[in-house]
Amino acid sequence: MSNMHRIGWFDQQVRAGHYPNSSLLAKQFEISKRQAARDIEYMEMSLRAPLKYVAKYRGYCYEDEAFVLPHLYLSEEEQKILKYLALRYRHYNYDNAESVKRVADLLSRFEASDHSDGIRLPIFDANPRTIQAMELLSQAIAGKKSVHLLYKDEEGERHLLVVPVRFVSRYHADYVAVYNGADERQVLLRLDGILQISIADGASECEPKRNEFDCLEHGSKPARAPYMAKIRLSSPLSGNSWRGFTIHAQEELIYTIAFYDTDSFLQHLLITEWEELIAPRWLKSKLQNKCEQIAQRLGTTTEFS
Repeated sequence: MSNMHRIGWFDQQVRAGHYPNSSLLAKQFEISKRQAARDIEYMEMSLRAPLKYVAKYRGYCYEDEAFVLPHLYLSEEEQKILKYLALRYRHYNYDNAESVKRVADLLSRFEASDHSDGIRLPIFDANPRTIQAMELLSQAIAGKKSVHLLYKDEEGERHLLVVPVRFVSRYHADYVAVYNGADERQVLLRLDGILQISIADGASECEPKRNEFDCLEHGSKPARAPYMAKIRLSSPLSGNSWRGFTIHAQEELIYTIAFYDTDSFLQHLLITEWEELIAPRWLKSKLQNKCEQIAQRLGTTTEFS
């Protein structure tokens, strides 16, 4: 049974005022308390459910009763509309036909088969590293900042300091248009070729110029729900991001930070100052393992707790 079925049941129990907890969830679906706790953590961190533990009732309630779980299914009528649109777009053969047919391919993924009585929204094969690159590049573009990249293409790996200006989609691939050094001509870099990325300190002095890429199809930030990390910092931040990672919420010096790619965020934690990683537990465990690996390479026996 999928965790979304368990989460749906847990949501119903919360709305009914039954104050469910991990023990009740585990008993209902005959799973371990650890798995039940992970389901609740997923609701909080990924689905952004405003869960609040009430010690008096030993269970959870919603701080914001207006919260609703994301829709998980398409109705039969919605399936018919998408099937019709996919058919019409697929047979379009006029201006920008290639781009229109890409839309048709996307819509066709939501069509129900002849033997199904309902369709679950598909999970697209999205690379978390690419999604994280788009998020950080979006922050850099908005803040007019330069970025350090480790980039790989047919010429091999190389380090670049560039100024991103916009996203571009062409030839069935996603790119970012950048200025590289003193060159006034924009260059396209494939997003899936970016291996590492960090935002440079200070604003860029480069002023974006219009060129042949301005009339192309622009990309946008991904809609996939990010992971959330709660971190205590030593001093308050200014703005809506922490070196490119979006601030989702703040309570005094405790910040909820959104991220897509775990490896990129762990690298960020290793080079950035912070006081305490509060949640999630699985991220703390990954960071501990990485620190222990580093300590072993240094020939030390330090244990992290």
